[in-house]
Amino acid sequence: MEITEVRVFPVSHRDERLLAFATIIFDNCFVVRDLRIIRGNGGLFVAMPSRKRSDGTYSDVAHPLHADLRQRIEERVIAAFQEEMAKPTVEEKPASASAKVEQLHKVAV
Repeated sequence: MEITEVRVFPVSHRDERLLAFATIIFDNCFVVRDLRIIRGNGGLFVAMPSRKRSDGTYSDVAHPLHADLRQRIEERVIAAFQEEMAKPTVEEKPASASAKVEQLHKVAV
């Protein structure tokens, strides 16, 4: 199974942990939406889409069955997030893009 596309949607009003949502496409034919990019104690990680159950717990809607696929997903999604954060916005001047990259390094640490 090949990850053929990753889209990242940064959260405009970030809380302390949630940084962005992501969508991944496998083999150009299967999409998984609402992955979350989270700032954890050990750095960035990707949380799978989930829903809240009636007892208040959360259950994954979709998740990889093998650790190697989970790692590939996490690597691709975090790389796409870092690329997205490095892009200058319309309001930014080119010099401020480097400040955005510096901010990203602080987030990842």
